[in-house]
Amino acid sequence: MMMIMILLLSSIFFITFLFFKRQTTRKKSNTPASPPRLPFIGNLHQLGHHPHRSLCSLSHRYGSLMLLHFGHVPVLVVSSADAARDVLKTHDRVFASRPRTKTFKKLLYDRHDLATAPYGTYWRQMKSVSVLHLFSNKMVRSFRDVREEEINLMMEKIHKSSSLRVNLSELLACLTNDVVCRVALGRKYSGEMDFKELMERLSKLLGTFSVGSYVPWLAWIDWISGFDDQLEKTAKDLDEFFERVVQDHVDGNGYRNDFVDVLLKIQREKSFGFEINRVSVKAIVLNVFVGGTDTSFTLMEWAMTELLRHPECLNKLQEEVRTICKDKSCVSEEYIQDMKYLKAVIKETFRLHPPLPLTVPHESTQDVRLRDYYIPAGTQVLINAWAIGREAATWGPDTDQFRPERHLDSSVDFRGQDFELIPFGVGRRICPGISFAVVLNEVVLANLVNRFDWRLSVESTEEQTDVAESTGTSIHRMFPLYAIASSTT
Repeated sequence: MMMIMILLLSSIFFITFLFFKRQTTRKKSNTPASPPRLPFIGNLHQLGHHPHRSLCSLSHRYGSLMLLHFGHVPVLVVSSADAARDVLKTHDRVFASRPRTKTFKKLLYDRHDLATAPYGTYWRQMKSVSVLHLFSNKMVRSFRDVREEEINLMMEKIHKSSSLRVNLSELLACLTNDVVCRVALGRKYSGEMDFKELMERLSKLLGTFSVGSYVPWLAWIDWISGFDDQLEKTAKDLDEFFERVVQDHVDGNGYRNDFVDVLLKIQREKSFGFEINRVSVKAIVLNVFVGGTDTSFTLMEWAMTELLRHPECLNKLQEEVRTICKDKSCVSEEYIQDMKYLKAVIKETFRLHPPLPLTVPHESTQDVRLRDYYIPAGTQVLINAWAIGREAATWGPDTDQFRPERHLDSSVDFRGQDFELIPFGVGRRICPGISFAVVLNEVVLANLVNRFDWRLSVESTEEQTDVAESTGTSIHRMFPLYAIASSTT
């Protein structure tokens, strides 16, 4: 027994010695500053429940380019606009790929979707299809009737609850689901509990940390915790659902010209000179649904939260919308272009509450020199959009305050030309559905403040200051947003 203990302690001592020797060697190789890390797990223990906040705090000490290690994987954390510009403009091609994780592989058709596909021919082909046929300005305009119909339905629900507390979080989530379902799949599925539960499982798993992806010898933890079984079951259920949707379109069961129809037409005609197979169709439609619902719902929920917390901003927005619409009960999309304060509210909400505070990870495809630092191939890159939105050098000393006025005289936008505001990413991997998401956000918020006066209920004063965040990939409110709506008509 004594001999076994001596051997065990010797092994631990030897492994620890090698670990710290390797750390010292790495420091001499001119890599970015790193917080101290533990053997085997690296810096994983420092992520906390809200990684975007934890990483922002670490960056204040170690710099806007900071090197962490998640298990055996080197991870470069980018926390400033200038650093993001160096990574995603100066070296955009080098960092244009995506890491291969167990979660992406299982849930996203082995990365055949647009968001997580590795950089290369397939990704370029799918991006060209999406940009030209799914998210073109013509396609976005073609679904105007869908947006208006669903918004009107939501307005009527609120009107029937006038002067009573309404669950705005639930209404906005239902609206975005219904719009994206009709646009992408051809009809609504929000009334089907199986579908709702399936989407909730998917969202939860995409935000769950996979131990085995970063510490292979601890992969058994994913199995013991049930994570592997959940991945398998959810992937199977998702595929069965989307296979049924695609087959219904193939059979011609009365669908309109939605995204599935568009992709199937391209598949039949081979109009792009390459083949789009069934897996690619399902993967891209799944991508559209996940990205389209979460981004829009999260933005609108946080925008209404901040407006209710800042009545002076809400009043200013109402005055602008009602002046431009001139007593019309519904705000049409053509009125939106003249609403400068509305656009400022959208920008300020994206700045404070980016739906994905840590954008989808990038991965370097080759060794590169970045600001005189050596970054090896295979390094994952996390862009902390939440931290970038709070840079005092860009936004001033009141970065934690909701103040839409800061955008009225600013040219900074979120459509990929500026690195100070990047809720949709930037560079080659920027989300192609920006216009699709933003037009829905704008017209919904304009209608909400035009038709109703809003206030927080007296008996729920905690809601006025409670901005607690959920956990996961996308960051919602932890608790639903309730408010009282009084109809103006």
